[in-house]
Amino acid sequence: MRYLPFSLFLFLLLACDKKEDPAPVTLYFPPNSGNWESTSPASLGWDVNKLAALNDFLVANNTRAFIILKDGKIVVEEYYGKQFDNVTNFSATSNWYWASAGKTLTSVLAGIAEEQGLLNFDARTSDYLGTGWTSLSLAQENKITVRHQLTMTTGLDDGVANPDCTTPACLVYKAEPGTRWAYHNAAYTLLDGVLANSTGKTLNTFVNDQLKSKIGMDGQYIQTGDNNVYYSTARSMARFGLLLLNKGKWNDVQVVTADYVDLLSRSSQNLNLSYGYLTWLNGKSSFMAPGSQLVIPSSVTPAAPADMFAAMGKNGQVINIVPSQNLIVVRMGDAPDNTLVPFLFQDDIWEKLNEIIVK
Repeated sequence: MRYLPFSLFLFLLLACDKKEDPAPVTLYFPPNSGNWESTSPASLGWDVNKLAALNDFLVANNTRAFIILKDGKIVVEEYYGKQFDNVTNFSATSNWYWASAGKTLTSVLAGIAEEQGLLNFDARTSDYLGTGWTSLSLAQENKITVRHQLTMTTGLDDGVANPDCTTPACLVYKAEPGTRWAYHNAAYTLLDGVLANSTGKTLNTFVNDQLKSKIGMDGQYIQTGDNNVYYSTARSMARFGLLLLNKGKWNDVQVVTADYVDLLSRSSQNLNLSYGYLTWLNGKSSFMAPGSQLVIPSSVTPAAPADMFAAMGKNGQVINIVPSQNLIVVRMGDAPDNTLVPFLFQDDIWEKLNEIIVK
């Protein structure tokens, strides 16, 4: 009897046992107008019996809109409550504020401006705003760069009476740039002027040209107090999240470079590991919350996938991007009934989602 060499036998055995790798999933991109394709939770194998509990939770916590995308298609889309007039029902065409979730939008606009050679992250902020934009000495002021603004490391004092105030009197020295992380709205808000002066366009014109016309977003920046706040539909939030999920590419159009999306979604400094470029990052060993210098030994959202990154704003405005699962989660609404919003609230959402999503 002739025998196969052992090495050949082992190769054939392993070859027969080898399972086919799953085909890569092609992301779906909705048209700029018309129907957005959907897929049912049941078709994905999700536990549909747990959806009612999620819905009750969202209603109880003042939610206006909630969307889940899987592979770009709508799996869950719900609207609750009233619009700002407290009369009209909230719907797919209703606008709501992004609050600080709009910081990630500003970050992407800055990335586009840099790619186009209009903006230099390592240039002095005063190159775009002129000298005297702070109350610092000229030598101190000249150390602050656009990159410091994008990473919340300007060294300006966030403990002033009004941390949203952008007048020079409110912008005072606290630490050397790059040595202290602080969630400082004023330093961020001044990026609006940096973008306007570097691109030669208003913020709304630039976002219209570079994003809205390309990915079908709606909405606009509206001056609200000291801040320019973005208002749009929940579906526009979802479109923006889908763009980031696909590394800045919409269908065949590279809207913002993949390199910039990578930069945006990784730690930008060693002071707050959970912060990228105006974007929150999950899965890190610690994070710092706005208004505090305390380093919390936890990830931002322990219940969520470690690779998630997020645009997060006041009163629980969130866009969660989960590359490992091709998921986008969007929530708009009033303040939920808990503290340390939106961190705890986002974790509560994911505790509910983990009971629904069967991986």
